[in-house]
Amino acid sequence: MPALSVRHKVLTILLAVGPFGAVSVVASAVASAKPPAKTGHSWSVRWQPARPVNGAPVVVRVASPGRLESLSGKWLGHDLYFSFDAKSNTWYAIAGAGLDTSPGKYPLALVGKTAGGKEVSFQKPIAVGKGKYRKIAATVPKQYTEPSPEQLQRINEEKELKHQVLSRVGPEREWAGNFLPPVEASISDVFGTARVFNGETQSVHQGLDFGVPAGTPVAALNRGTVLLARQLFFEGGLVVLDHGQGLLTLYMHLSKIDIKEGEQIARGQEIGLSGGTGRATGPHLHIAVRWQGIYLDPAILFKLSLP
Repeated sequence: MPALSVRHKVLTILLAVGPFGAVSVVASAVASAKPPAKTGHSWSVRWQPARPVNGAPVVVRVASPGRLESLSGKWLGHDLYFSFDAKSNTWYAIAGAGLDTSPGKYPLALVGKTAGGKEVSFQKPIAVGKGKYRKIAATVPKQYTEPSPEQLQRINEEKELKHQVLSRVGPEREWAGNFLPPVEASISDVFGTARVFNGETQSVHQGLDFGVPAGTPVAALNRGTVLLARQLFFEGGLVVLDHGQGLLTLYMHLSKIDIKEGEQIARGQEIGLSGGTGRATGPHLHIAVRWQGIYLDPAILFKLSLP
């Protein structure tokens, strides 16, 4: 294995790249004003999916070379909030690459603290590829693309409300276990599709559409707190759940909402019924996953293995 030597707060790092995006790292202090804790064992970091693309959520797992009291990280400018899984003896966190992320390698920076308060840290790049996204045309009533002054005022008021709600980020985790689909139905439109309304590109589809008839029960993807539950101009019946650590899920075009703002929701709990309210071409369910200000592909989130 190759050895790299760097002066000024130097670490000698041995890297061994394994399958499925796995990397083993052995680090020893050469010179530093504040040397990290000496453990003599290797780090191991894995991520899923092994080859993430722009728009993909990612779960990062880290095995430390010794016992840590805490582990934090940064990737693509976002904070990673790690939790410890005693069963696998690893730390894990959800991360993600936004749709506007260019292909390339981006450093994953991790900092751990021992019981004695000493820090251990290392960096390792994670490569992000380019996702394959498409364009589709859609026709909607002109009131949704050319709103009246009264409608425009409502849109602006709701825009401010959504900004306040969707900006919420905190270190506490509410979600537990895998994220589950909200309905048992096929996907009618995938994440990342460029939506062309009435001949003009208006937006990129930042979620999934399920082709279900109006009145279909909709379940929460995971445990969380209801941040928003009301009718809005574009989204129609909208529910926003806060799963903690900056991870939100949104459920749109609902014909009925069965939960209240501030309520604690269990994974799989019914939150309402699907419909065709708001800017919709017909009855269906639209869901979105938002993590620290960026939208991620829910279909990939459903495939991640989480404690």
